[in-house]
Amino acid sequence: MAGSVCMNLKLSSFSSFTFSSSSPSNPSLLSFPRTTTSTPSLRIYALTSNDIKVGSNIEVDGAPWRVLEFLHVKPGKGAAFVRTKMKNYVTGNTVEKTFRAGSSIAEADIYKETKQFTYKDGVQFVFMDLSTYEEMRLGEKEVGNKTKWLKEGMDCTLLLWNGKVIDVDLPITVKLKIVDVDPGLKGDTAQGGTKPATLDTGAVVNVPLFVNVGDEILVDTRSGQYMSRA
Repeated sequence: MAGSVCMNLKLSSFSSFTFSSSSPSNPSLLSFPRTTTSTPSLRIYALTSNDIKVGSNIEVDGAPWRVLEFLHVKPGKGAAFVRTKMKNYVTGNTVEKTFRAGSSIAEADIYKETKQFTYKDGVQFVFMDLSTYEEMRLGEKEVGNKTKWLKEGMDCTLLLWNGKVIDVDLPITVKLKIVDVDPGLKGDTAQGGTKPATLDTGAVVNVPLFVNVGDEILVDTRSGQYMSRA
């Protein structure tokens, strides 16, 4: 018939529709093509307890943890297991936890970004991405006790989980200047001993008796200990 339109529906017409098992809300829904940009889904990596090692990032009870120590145990009777000591990235708490050998463990999706600490604005610490010049502001809660080693111009590594900063890694060695300390005395080098010194970041460390105001020293940020004069 003139002017009529014949429409043939074929199963192949729906080839652009796919079933998705990655949707966190309802894995049974059809996934339709979109023209807008959506937020990428979280990546989940499967591990077993046999893969655990020092420095592993795992997710337990919905929180990210870093493995500090581990020990594989094979008792004479019973199943083998892995004993671990872990630190919670969010709370800072350290606990001991045991996993059955071969049991499945989720790896925490933690990624790193290098930022430069530029300045402090009130109670906020401002970090800049040197490639995009975008700023990120963190409070004392996010930076923790590492604030006492931060110095303007210092490159730091920010660890992120679920889009949130959970830790800030500083250089192992930093050079800081002494702004207040009791004056040294003759013979101090031979006699040894230490005294407290205040640094330009506000941190207080024990230094040898011969160190004076104005001296620059190297400090280990992991232990907070004096290493040497710079």
